[in-house]
Amino acid sequence: MSIRTSESKGRLEVVCGSMFSGKSEELIRRVKRAQLAKREVIMFKHSLDDRIASSYVASHDGNKFEAIPIEHPSTILAVVDADIQVVGIDETQFFSPEIISVVSELIDQGKRVIVAGLDTDFRGLPFGPMPTLLALADEVHKLKAICMECGNEAQFTQRIVNGKPASFYDPLILVGAQESYQARCRQCHAIDKGDIVLDGASYTQMQA
Repeated sequence: MSIRTSESKGRLEVVCGSMFSGKSEELIRRVKRAQLAKREVIMFKHSLDDRIASSYVASHDGNKFEAIPIEHPSTILAVVDADIQVVGIDETQFFSPEIISVVSELIDQGKRVIVAGLDTDFRGLPFGPMPTLLALADEVHKLKAICMECGNEAQFTQRIVNGKPASFYDPLILVGAQESYQARCRQCHAIDKGDIVLDGASYTQMQA
């Protein structure tokens, strides 16, 4: 006995990792391959990302792909029409939790959705909507960078402010500060965390 189903649903692919791990590069690669396969594609990114130009997703290696900068996830549903088959979203960690329902709606419409973003913030904690999207994903591709201190594989993002490790209490997004970022391994990742307790366990123990 055959079971009838409604229209085929899409899928969710999540590309994650620290800064400098090649997330945008992998997102661009997947979307370009979809284009080569004659799929209709569209790319979005959070408007906070202005590394190269506001109208592109750009990798640290210089590759880029035309994208629509947005702040509110609902804009995606307003722009994506029935002809679009593949939707790419970069810097997903910056979006509000609404991005989760938007992605779910796209999947229900039969779209292939590819999102890229930091899975952890500079403190080493889950970042924004990414943990939920990772849990919902059909496929997860976690990338690693190279630690700028020791050369081992790196999965953390180190924030440096005025030459020193950032404070745990710093906001996730700093405006006007002299900050820079490095990829670090667990051993070399440092943060001015003071006496912090999270869910009954010390942060120092959690990072050990």
